[in-house]
This record gives sequence, structure tokens and C-alpha cells, in this order.
Amino acid sequence: MDISNLFSVKDKVVLVTGGAKGIGRMISEGFVANGAHVYISSRDAKACEEACKDLNALEKGKADYITADFYKEEDIKNLAEELKKRAGKLHVLVNNSGSNWGESYDTYPSAAWDRVLTLNLKRVFQLTQAVTPLLEAASSKEDPSRVINIGSVDGLRVPSLETFAYSASKAGLHHMSRVLASHLGKRGITSNTLACGPFQSKMMKATLEKFKDVIESGVPLGRIGSPEDVAGACIWLSSRAGAWVNGATIALDGGSVVSAKL
Repeated sequence: MDISNLFSVKDKVVLVTGGAKGIGRMISEGFVANGAHVYISSRDAKACEEACKDLNALEKGKADYITADFYKEEDIKNLAEELKKRAGKLHVLVNNSGSNWGESYDTYPSAAWDRVLTLNLKRVFQLTQAVTPLLEAASSKEDPSRVINIGSVDGLRVPSLETFAYSASKAGLHHMSRVLASHLGKRGITSNTLACGPFQSKMMKATLEKFKDVIESGVPLGRIGSPEDVAGACIWLSSRAGAWVNGATIALDGGSVVSAKL
């Protein structure tokens, strides 16, 4: 049993939504550094272009991008069609794009629910649905294709911040991923979730600037997540080593969810 083959993602075709920044960028770099062909997708074409330039400079795998605004339903279909033209198959889909909205309970608006649930839940389903034929085309019995959904510990616990739609959307994502695991497993595709704790990202930037010490003190391992942590988990799930994991929700949080406060 060769460890280099057991955890290999070399030459796999990977789509990472929101893959130019934050956690998505960490994941993209991990795959490219280990020989995969990564397609990054977001609405920020400039950020995608810059990310691909940096990733291709690694001279390991390959990075390309397909611009898509996931708030626009037609962009989901266009992304799937463009990926079919360019690659013809997809080994790994990483649903990473997400949105948050923090506001007082008394003024929390309807628009927050529409915006956050659309991106964090509805579009995840729709994109997965749209690229399922490409995932099926890449699948084999010993090496199924993979869907990796980037969830959150705030979908497992009750956060102190007033992010009602975000927490609900991530809890919904975790369960939807399990439902997909049952349906897509029969089609040679696994579906798993990483419930991420704090990482250095655009979404967490303001919170970490104010409360980093407090957040780290609540993590038994005493730090926030690193690029290696999230990229490593995705590579494991995408490699032969993770081929029999299906329907799991993995807390990638240094133990913060299980840390007693008293």
C-alpha cells in the first residue's frame, strides 16, 4: 500500500467555487501543488486571473478559471456547459462559495435570508445537479467522483454572533449533503461536508481582527486553521484514501465544537 498513491490527486479535474480567495484559495493551491487540474470559479474575474497566475507558477498541476456569478441562476448552467467543453469530466466539486449577513435580531431583514440561503444552499444544489453528468463521467467503482461541501461549525453549534441566516444555511447544507450522499452514491459520487472552524478569510477578517485571541482561546489546539488543514482534508477526501467516506460531516475546527465552556 503505497502512501504516495493512496493520497494522490494527480491529474484529477477539480472545480472550486470561490477558489480565488480565502479558504477556496487554500483548497485550490493544495490541489494544484499536488498535480491536479483546478478550475476556479467566482464573479471576480481579476481575482481568478491573479490566483491562476500564482498557482501555475508552482509548476505542479494546472489552474484555469471560469467566471460565474452564483447569484445569477443562468451562470450555473453556463459554468457547467463551459466545463464540459473544456474538460469533459469532473472528478471533484468543492462547493465553497458562501455569503454571510450579521445584524441584530430585531432588525434582521428578509433580504438577508434570500441572499444567504440562495448562495449557501440553493445554488450548491443547483450547481451539483448541473455538473452531475461530468462527475459521473469521471467516476469508477474504486475511485468515485467527489462532492465536498464547505460547511461551518456554526451549523453544528449556536454561535454568539447574530448570523441567523448563515447558521441556518450551513445546518441545511450539512443535511443536504447527507441526502445527496444517499442519492448520488448510487451514481458513483460521494458527498461529504467539512464543517470549518475559524480560518483566515475575507468572511472572517473583521471578526478575527477584533476577537482572534478570544477565538483561539476557545479552540483546544489554541490556534485558527491553516491552509494545510483545509487543503489536506480535501485532498484526503478526494484521494483513494477517502474513497469510502460518504455522507460524513467532519468538524474541521481544532476541537472547538467539543470544547466545554465550563
